Amino acid sequence: MSTAEPPLLEMRGIGKSFPGVVALQDVSLTVRQGEVVALLGENGAGKSTLINVLSGVFPGYDGTILIDGTPARIHTPTDAQRLGISTIHQELNLVPDMSVADNIWLGREQRDGIGLVNRRSTNASAKALLERVGLTINPRRPVRQFRVAEQQLIEVAKALSLNTRVLIMDEPTSALADAEVRRLFQVIRSLTADGVAIIYISHRIEELEELADSVNVLRDGRWIGARPMAGASRDELIRMMVGRSVADLPRRMPEGRPAEAGPRLRVRNLSLQGDSVSGRVALHHIDLDVHPGEIVGLAGLMGAGRTETLESIFGAFPARAVTGEILLDGKHYQPQSPKHAIDNGIVLVAEDRKQQSLVLGATVRFNTSLAALGRYLRWGWVRNRAERAAVVTEVRRLGVKTPSINTRISNLSGGNQQKVVLAKGLLTQPTVILLDEPTRGIDIGAKSEIYELVNELAAQGVAFLVASSELPELLRMSDRILVLCEGRVTAEMDAETADQEQILEAAMARTSVLAGDGGAA
Repeated sequence: MSTAEPPLLEMRGIGKSFPGVVALQDVSLTVRQGEVVALLGENGAGKSTLINVLSGVFPGYDGTILIDGTPARIHTPTDAQRLGISTIHQELNLVPDMSVADNIWLGREQRDGIGLVNRRSTNASAKALLERVGLTINPRRPVRQFRVAEQQLIEVAKALSLNTRVLIMDEPTSALADAEVRRLFQVIRSLTADGVAIIYISHRIEELEELADSVNVLRDGRWIGARPMAGASRDELIRMMVGRSVADLPRRMPEGRPAEAGPRLRVRNLSLQGDSVSGRVALHHIDLDVHPGEIVGLAGLMGAGRTETLESIFGAFPARAVTGEILLDGKHYQPQSPKHAIDNGIVLVAEDRKQQSLVLGATVRFNTSLAALGRYLRWGWVRNRAERAAVVTEVRRLGVKTPSINTRISNLSGGNQQKVVLAKGLLTQPTVILLDEPTRGIDIGAKSEIYELVNELAAQGVAFLVASSELPELLRMSDRILVLCEGRVTAEMDAETADQEQILEAAMARTSVLAGDGGAA
């Protein structure tokens, strides 16, 4: 990597404003061929805005962009693509009802001699790209049949199909389990060896230590500084990010949990019919208990059934598809619908906030109070003052960065949107909280705040069932961990004594050798 020739990409003095918000101010970035440049910062620091400028999503910016030392005009995504700039956004950009192959080649369809789409070539080339990112799936199936983690890898395959010189990855591992992360890292190393430059955005500093050549830090829309990754300490980077020192996130300390209390949530023989059309994983005879004030983690690889377990308890599936017995505080509970679950004190913070949890065209206030609106009705009218006060309290409690509660939630960063999802659940005053990837796309400072909030609520007697693909997070948050593999519980561990190797071993256990299962489907 020669420094004599001009950098592949330079961004100089970039600024971008929105109504009432200065998102970027005098930000610069330099990226050389074959280099992995990390972009680090808290939610709302301006990372996503900067890459949206570079990828042509936000025209009308201040400053200059140079490619190979030559000024470039980037005002549309087509401009960026023509210059060899591809982006994998944190919020996925796939067409759910189109096939995987058609998504990969959208707008660049492979055609035969008479102009028709060549299905054989399209599917074969898509299959080869998918295999490069470790996905052995049928490219003819619609994207909507695949879970978020699989869709993330489809996005990577789509980016690989372009003649890419600069690849921007915005939280690419946020929904991936460890095995998928390792495969993605192999793909990244292969790309950089071929001269592709990578701009890599992640809140996981351990990933940056493994991948990045250098790191640039943003805070409050400004460029704070750059460091060679090899010489940067975590403490230094965190101070640059948040403007203060943040102690290592502590391990869960369960002292004070009422051990003598019976289970708040008891699940016995929970089974769920699989559905190949929707991509729903089948569950087989799941047993679990969660006591008041206890945090139970759910671990497992992609397709293990973690999300399906939470959604079955929450009533997200037709009653005919779910069997088993569920008790809430010793009383029979039959999941009927999400509203029924909320009415019984159960809330779910879903994995995909964009598709499942938020009305993106509405305000922070609307989204926060939506699930609990019935609490603020009197004679059919909303008590606006009480509802507004409750929303303000929760938004401040979770540290949501927003100009006002009347701001459209689509204008917030992904991490702040996730905080609004949490606030929405907490406003219903639940006794059982189901968390599915609760800190996906959230920076280390916000993670610390959420862990503290979960511990605070657990100390008040709330029961938590938490699914996460981040094993250090589960070990840190949980009292106990249940491991799933192919829809079955393969192990139960004390989080204080368990380690990642033990969890992974159980997560890859073959169901055919599970005692007492007999390999039944």
